[in-house]
Amino acid sequence: METVWFAIVSAMLTVYVVLDGFDFGVGILHRFVARTDEERRTVLAAIGPVWDGNEVWLVAAAGVMFMGFPRVYSAAFSGFYLALMIVLWLLILRGIAIESRSHNENPLWREFWDTIFSLSSALLAVVLGASLGNMVRGVPLDATGFFAIPLFTDFQPGEQPGIFDWYTTLVGVFALSLLAGHGALYLVWKTNGPVQVRSAVAARAIWLAVVPLWVLVTGATLWVQPEIFTNLLARPFSWGLVLVMLCGLGGVFLFFSRGRELPAFLSSSAFIVGLLTATMMGSYPNWLRSTLDPAHGLTAANSASQSYALQVGLVWWSIAIALAGGYFVYLFRSVRGKVGSGADEHGY
Repeated sequence: METVWFAIVSAMLTVYVVLDGFDFGVGILHRFVARTDEERRTVLAAIGPVWDGNEVWLVAAAGVMFMGFPRVYSAAFSGFYLALMIVLWLLILRGIAIESRSHNENPLWREFWDTIFSLSSALLAVVLGASLGNMVRGVPLDATGFFAIPLFTDFQPGEQPGIFDWYTTLVGVFALSLLAGHGALYLVWKTNGPVQVRSAVAARAIWLAVVPLWVLVTGATLWVQPEIFTNLLARPFSWGLVLVMLCGLGGVFLFFSRGRELPAFLSSSAFIVGLLTATMMGSYPNWLRSTLDPAHGLTAANSASQSYALQVGLVWWSIAIALAGGYFVYLFRSVRGKVGSGADEHGY
């Protein structure tokens, strides 16, 4: 049963990255692809109906983690306290920027909030990417099952690393570029006119940078945590996830070159899904590796709730995810099509 819940939490985190990821990407590119106030309102309207709903997946994944793996939740939230506070404030600033920028027509007011929106989106991508890097690399878990980790130490992986070292920073930079490219393809799909043209130019340049960064991160992960690749090779059923990742990456370039906007965006989503699920499959059964002693690590088996709680939770989770899935299908269908110029109807 703990394997099922490991897959559920992994899937929910992946959905969050795919959905809120294009919101981050739009924010990162906001000031580059939109030059006038009307164009920036169009960009915000492209994510306006969905961005706050997309964030709910992060909260839901944390709640499911608490129910299924309370020891992992407890250790991660205490050990990454500083990083989580940074993420919380960035999420707050991002939301305030979206909702506040059009409350005053003063150009300086709008420039300020547009800048906050872009900076908070970019930093969120880096911090969340570094968080994934920490999960892959490992943290200094001791025999009590807890750890304390500073923002950075000597910038080197080791027994007592910081949240940011050269490896996790590299993963953060890769996440920044990947989500920027994801958001650019979303804007190409959802907008028209100058914003779409600039987004297409940005998407082409960013995805050309994503490929070498992906290769570099893959090589660095092989050096830092070769166990992930050993596990993937030992589990033939997981090779399909790698295939999804490779097909998604190829689809981005193929469909984008042919002007097929939605398939290109869906290919970007597939690349992210394949990348994250393959990483989680390679990490299984580990949630948090210990850099001090492998025996101190938290796995799906030693950190799961009791079997009865997991069984009951699965029933209620199935009902809740069916309702949430139906709502998101309805939401995205109701806002299908391209946003209008200026997007006055959304108030941005």
